[in-house]
Amino acid sequence: MRFDVITIFPEIFRGVFEFGIIRRAVEAGLIEIRVHDLRDYTNDRHRTVDDRPFGGGAGMVMKPEPLFRSVEAVTAGAQGAKTVLLSPQGRLFDQRIAEEFAREDCLVLVCGRYEGVDERVVEHLSDEVSIGDYVLSGGEIPAMVVIDAVTRLIPGALGSEQSAARESFSNGLLDHPQYTRPPEYRGMKAPDVLQSGNHPEIERWRRRKAIEKTLRRRPDLIEGRALSGDERREIEEVMNEIGNKTD
Repeated sequence: MRFDVITIFPEIFRGVFEFGIIRRAVEAGLIEIRVHDLRDYTNDRHRTVDDRPFGGGAGMVMKPEPLFRSVEAVTAGAQGAKTVLLSPQGRLFDQRIAEEFAREDCLVLVCGRYEGVDERVVEHLSDEVSIGDYVLSGGEIPAMVVIDAVTRLIPGALGSEQSAARESFSNGLLDHPQYTRPPEYRGMKAPDVLQSGNHPEIERWRRRKAIEKTLRRRPDLIEGRALSGDERREIEEVMNEIGNKTD
């Protein structure tokens, strides 16, 4: 898979992808990351990428010409490339969207800046995605987030196909609690079931703890899911257990 990042600050990305899973994915030839300077696609001596908004108002707006030119240039010859604008107005990026993006061959990430981007870019050139309901200085950090989240889903990137499948949000729930050695530390013990070697019981414990954690911390994840009869019964059982513990 190829990531093309379009930004007015390409230097921000220097070194960011030289560590951990992303570095290994690049070295293994699973992904390619190319960073492009938007100012290279301007046609004036000042390399202008922004202008005052029509109708007045504070701040500056990113111009459509260099954005269209840059996307068209980097996607030339790339069939089915998907262009994504990172901005606070986009649909909220989550694991489902990461999985959607991971199925693409080429993902073009446009980093917004200033007061926003000319709406013609949004309407005719790109999808629009936000990493959260807050405002950042630009789309560079969100682009890093998207690349990291998507890379983890590419087969071979994690080394184990089960790793991505077990992570938080992969099944609509937060991840279950994790423990490692020593079995007891400062009087705090890891659950006996995890050391029992009884794998069916371990899986049952993990699932119920994942449901419990999700109910306590992110109940919205469960409320927004279409549940089967078995899932609904299991969730109700965990809710009753939580209620009994707090009585």
